[in-house]
Formats: sequence, structure tokens, C-alpha cells
Amino acid sequence: MDDDSAEIELLEQNLSKTHQISQKMTTILNSFDTRLARLEKSILPLYNSAQILNRRASNIEKALLKIDEVASNQEGIAAEEALILRGPQPGQFEVYKDALQRLNASIAFKASDQDSLDTARLVETGAKKLAQLYTKLVAEGSSGNTPAPGVEIVKAPFPSQLRTTLQPIVAFLRTLPVPSTHPSHPAAATILTTLKDAQRGYADMRGAWGKKCLEAHGKRVVDRADTVEPIATGRELGAWVQSVLSVAREEYDLLIEMSTLVSPSQLASHFGNLLNPLVLLMSTTITALVAFSKRSLQKYGFLILSAYEALLELQPMWEEISALKVSPESRNDNRKETNEYKDVLHVVRMVCIRMFPEALADIKLSTAGRTGDTSTALLDAAVEAVQFLNNMQEVLVGSSDILSVVGDGNWKMGEGVVVKKQAIVEVSAQTLLEHFIYDIVVTIINTVSLIARTQRRPPFDSFFLLNNIAYLRKNILEPRQESLIDYLTKPTQDILNSNFRTAKASYLDANFSPLMQSLSDDPKEKGKAATKEKFTRFYDLLEEVLERHRLAKVLEDDAESREAIGNDVIKFLIPSLKAFTQKHKEKEFSKNIKLSAETVESQLRSIYR
Repeated sequence: MDDDSAEIELLEQNLSKTHQISQKMTTILNSFDTRLARLEKSILPLYNSAQILNRRASNIEKALLKIDEVASNQEGIAAEEALILRGPQPGQFEVYKDALQRLNASIAFKASDQDSLDTARLVETGAKKLAQLYTKLVAEGSSGNTPAPGVEIVKAPFPSQLRTTLQPIVAFLRTLPVPSTHPSHPAAATILTTLKDAQRGYADMRGAWGKKCLEAHGKRVVDRADTVEPIATGRELGAWVQSVLSVAREEYDLLIEMSTLVSPSQLASHFGNLLNPLVLLMSTTITALVAFSKRSLQKYGFLILSAYEALLELQPMWEEISALKVSPESRNDNRKETNEYKDVLHVVRMVCIRMFPEALADIKLSTAGRTGDTSTALLDAAVEAVQFLNNMQEVLVGSSDILSVVGDGNWKMGEGVVVKKQAIVEVSAQTLLEHFIYDIVVTIINTVSLIARTQRRPPFDSFFLLNNIAYLRKNILEPRQESLIDYLTKPTQDILNSNFRTAKASYLDANFSPLMQSLSDDPKEKGKAATKEKFTRFYDLLEEVLERHRLAKVLEDDAESREAIGNDVIKFLIPSLKAFTQKHKEKEFSKNIKLSAETVESQLRSIYR
């Protein structure tokens, strides 16, 4: 019990001490609270002042950072400006390109319009510097040695290494801001003008270079026209025009690759500029050849006709190239574009149209001459007519096209034929060629016959007629150009054969009928004296014939036909001579008067060898 009381008393004492301690702590804490309140009241103005100073310090820091940024930008712009103004240096295109790209990018983030304008001016300068480099490289690729005359040209040279150098420059120039892609860019309009000028310069330089590469060969064609066979010259011109068109087509492909502006309208416009020098060269060269041919259409007509045929065949190629210079807007507006090729073709066609009527007229003009001539040589008109028909076969496409323009039969303008267009009946090319060849044959045969009849002295007229008709028959029915046979109608062949038979009969009659007549029996002339007179007359006439044939040749350049005529003469004369000799074999005459039929035959054959 006592122990418990003692513990309780001890506890009460401890509790009293704890209470006292708590009272003291409460008092101390109250004192701290009072002091803190007084301290807070003292510190609050200082805190407020510190906040203002912190804000000012932050603003000062930001201002300093901005000043540093502006200073850094000014140093960067100065460095970029120096690089841009210096222009792209060899091997440093990527550096120059990156600088321009940075300047372009900075324009979008500039707060000041003045800064944007300054940067835009640098971009303009950079674009101009690159355009100058582009133009310089194109100029280098469009100069140098041209291909030798006579060498086939399919494209104007452009070095591959320059092409490789230009490709990245062109690719970057295409990315520069222009109004269509960057409407708000301050330099867009000026850059577009710069690119247009560069592309125009490209077109001018490439057009001039292409012309320079081609003009020497074109001049060679014209200069050699007087020494080279006409049809070959016409074909050579056609091959040269094909070269011109091939160069133009290749230049369009190169323009697409090297163009700084790739819109269809820009490509069409600048390709038109590039094409102009080539078209002008083609036009002046063809015009020069036309003027040369017109000096003597009879001699050089087939030169221009073969050129016309070649131009006809190349017309689709021209149409394809010509379409490339027409912009989509012009195509949609249905504007009538000038067609220089058709204009040139028309000039050539008008000259060719004269050929066929004038060929007939020239044949008829050959009848002008003096009477009493003893010449038995081939008529120039006959040789030219044969040559004309053979030459036609080498330019059938051109000939048929021109004849279709002239109209069936209208080539006989000088014979009162009314010139009319074939509006209702379409005449085939085959028919037109057949009709014209028939008219040529009829005209030359009539001309030869007229000259023989009016201008050649008998019996030389028969030589002349036979020589010319036989020449016409052989060289037309057995032509140098076998395709001519396909256009010889039956009437054409019949008139040649009929006139040959007539000419041969006339020759035999004029030269050998008197010999036959001298051997004919006359009831009034009988006896040895009359027979001797017949023999004498026969041999005198034979001597005249032999002498005449020594002066005038029969079919001089045709041994086969000449031998055939000799055989006909033998068949015509010798049987009658043998019969007359056999009839009077019992009579004796001097050997100087009486020759054997074999001797006479030998003498006659000698003139046809």
C-alpha cells in the first residue's frame, strides 16, 4: 500500500513539473510569435523592393541577350553578303547554295520589313550571280569547232562535262522564289525576270550555235548544185533539212533538261526563239536553191522536184516539232500560227508546177530551125524527153503530187486546154502519170516528125526520123528506169511502135526503093543495052547509097538495132537483085558493072556494122 502511495505521489510530482515546463514553453512560444510578427512587419517593404529589382534584372538580362543576338546576326549577314557578292566560286557551289537558302529562310522570320528587304536584295543578287554562271557555261558549250561540211549532223554539240556541271545549278535555280510559288517574297518578281533573261539567252545561244553547225553544209549543197547530178542534189538538200529538224528536236530535249523555267508556256516561248535561226537558215538555203534552179528549169527542174519530194516526206517531222513551240494558251485560243515550213514548201511547189507544162512547151520550141538541114543526129529534145521520163521515175511521189495540183491534162496549157481543178473526179496518181507520159511521147514524136518533114533535106529526113524514133522507142519501151514500164499504157506503146514502123518504111523507101525500081522490068526496055543500063543505074544508085551512109549514120549508138535495120535492108533488096541477076545470067557484062549479089550484100552490111 505504501509502495503504491509513494509511486502515486511521485507521479503527481512529475506531472506538476511537466505542467510547469509546459507553461514556460507556452510563454516562450508566445514571445516568439510576437517577435516574428514584428520581424515580418519590418521585412515586408524590403521584400517588395527586392521583387522590383528582380524584374528589372530579368529585363536587363533579356535586353543584353537581344543585343547579343542582333550583333551576331549583323556579323552573319555581313559574312553572307560578302559571299553572295563574290559570286559562286569553282568547287563551292554547295556553299553558295546553302547561303542563299539561309537567306531565303530568314526572310520568313524577320520582324522588320527593312530587314526582309535587305535580305531580299541579297537573294536577288545571288540569283543574278547564278544566272550569270549558267549563261557563261551555256556559252562555253555553244562554241568551238563546227562539224565538217558533208558530215551528217543529228544534234549540235554540247560537252557532257558542262552538262554535268549545269545540272545542279539548273535544279537550284528552279527552286528560287517566283511569284507563282512565293507570292509574298519581296524578290520573287525580280528573280522571275532574271530567270526569263537567262532562259532567253540560252535559247538565243543554242539557236545560233545550231545554225552555225548546219550552215556550212547547207552552203555546200547550194555551191555544188552546178556540178552534182540534179536529183542527187535535191536528195542531199532533203538530207540536210532532216538534219536541221533532228537538231531542232534534240535541242528541245536539251531545253527541257537545262531550262530554268519549266512551265509549258515558257518552254514553248523559248523553244520558238531557239527555233527561229534554224528555220531562217532552212528557208534561205532552200530559197537560194530555188533561185538557182529557176535560172534553167529545163536543166535543174528535177533538182527542185527531188527536193520537193524530200520536203513532203519530212513534213510530219516538222509538224511534230512545230507543235512544241505552241503554248497551251495559244492552242486553246485556236490562234493561227505561222508555218514557215509550209511557206517554203509552197515556194518550191510553185516552181515544180511550172516544170511539166514547160517540158511540153520546150519540146515544141525545138521545131524552130532552118530548112534544108542534112543533120541526122539525135534531136536534143528527144534525148531530154527520154531523160525527163527516166528522171520522173526517181521522184514518183513528187511528180504525182505536182501533177495532181496541176490537174489531169492541164499541163497542155498551150493547146487551148482549159485549166480546171479536179473538183468532182478524183484521178489516181497512176492515171496522172500515165496520161502525162503519153502526152510527152506524143509531143516528142510529133515534133520529130514535123522537123523531119519541114527542116531536113530528102533523103536525110528519113535518116533523121529513123534515128530519133528508134531512139525514143528503144529508150522508152526498154527504159533505164524499169519502173517507167509500169506507166506505159497500150496507146503509148502502140504509138511508139507504129511510128517506128513508119520511120523504118520511110527510110527503106527513100534509100532503097530507087534501087528496086532500077531492077524492075519494063516491057518497053528490052535487049542487052537496056539490061546493061539497069545494072549500071543500080550500081550508080548503090554507090550513092553507100556514100550517103558514109556521111549520115544510122542508129550510131545502137549496134543491135542498127544490125536489125541492116537485115531488113538485105531482105528488102538482095532477093530482088538475085532474081534479076538470075534472070539475065546468060548475058556477059564487065565485072566493073556487074557485081555479085553476095558482094552487094557485103557492102550493104558494112554500113550497118
